[in-house]
Amino acid sequence: MDTLPGMALPAPARPRAGLARTVANVLYRRRTLYLLLLLTPPLLWFGVVYLGSLLSLLVQSFYTFDDFTMGVTPELTWANYQALLDAANHDIILRTLAMAGSVTVASAVLGFPVAYYMARYATGWRKGFFYIAVMLPMWASYIVKAYSWTVILSKGGIIYWMVERLGLLPALEWALALPGVGGSSLSTSNLGRFLVFTYVWLPFMILPIQAAIERVPGNLLQAAADLGARPAQSFRTVLLPLAFPGVVAGSIFTFSLTLGDYIIPQLVGPPGLFIGNMVYTMQGSIGNIPMAASFTVVPIVIIGIYLTVARRLGAFDAL
Repeated sequence: MDTLPGMALPAPARPRAGLARTVANVLYRRRTLYLLLLLTPPLLWFGVVYLGSLLSLLVQSFYTFDDFTMGVTPELTWANYQALLDAANHDIILRTLAMAGSVTVASAVLGFPVAYYMARYATGWRKGFFYIAVMLPMWASYIVKAYSWTVILSKGGIIYWMVERLGLLPALEWALALPGVGGSSLSTSNLGRFLVFTYVWLPFMILPIQAAIERVPGNLLQAAADLGARPAQSFRTVLLPLAFPGVVAGSIFTFSLTLGDYIIPQLVGPPGLFIGNMVYTMQGSIGNIPMAASFTVVPIVIIGIYLTVARRLGAFDAL
C-alpha cells in the first residue's frame, strides 16, 4: 500500500505471550518453585507409595494371627518377632545369609578378571563383544534361565556329561556327599543352587567392577612398576584398593538379590526354605500376613546395614 510522504508506518503488532510462555518466564525467574514442581511427583510416589507400603508392612508385622480362625486381627504383639528366634526360623535366616555371602564372594572372584580385561585390554569390537556377552543373559527371561538350569544340572544334563568325559565323576560324587553342600544330584544340592545363583547375578558384579577399574589411571600402575613393584604387588597395593568400591557396589546387587530370591531355591537345591520362600508360603499359602511381614523386615534391616557399610566404603561412587 502506498503511503503519503511524511506519514509514519504503524508499528507491527506484537504477538501476545501465550500461557505457556508466561508460565515459563515465571518458572525461569523462580528456580525454587520450578525445582519444587519438578520433584513433587517422584517425591509423592516415593513418600506415599513406596515408604507408605514399607510402613504398612512394618505395622502389619505386629498384628496377631489367629491359628484357629486363620484371620488377622490388629492387636499389636511381639510374638511374630519372637518367633523369628525359633530354631527353624533362625535356621532359615542363617541359610539365606550363608548363600548370599558365598554367591557374592564367588561373583567377585569370577567377575574381577573379566572386568579387568574389559577395562584394560579389550578394545574395538572385542570390548563390544564382552559387553554383549555379559549383558545378553540379562535379556533372557529369569524363569526360563532357572528352569533351564534344572535340566543342565540333572544327571542326564550336560554338566554330568562333561564330568564323565573328564573322568571327574568320583570327585563330583565326593563333593555331593559333603554335609551342607551335596545331595542326590547337582540339581538337588546346595552346590547346584549356588552355581545357578552365581550364574544369574554375575553380570551385576562385572559391570560395576569394570566401571571402577576404568576410573583407575593407568599411569599409577606404571609408576608402581617403575618403583620396582611386581605385578602381584601392584594389584594388591594399587589396583585392588582403588577398584574395591566397584566390588562393594556389585556386592550390593548380588547380596540383596540372593537374599530376597524365592524362585531359584524353589526349583534348584535340597528341601529347605529361604527367606523369600518363607514369605511366599506364609502369605500365599497360609495367609499369615503378620509373620510374612516380620520375615520381610529381616532382609530390609540387613540390607540397610549393608548399604550403610557400602556407603562408607565408597561403593556409591562406583555405580
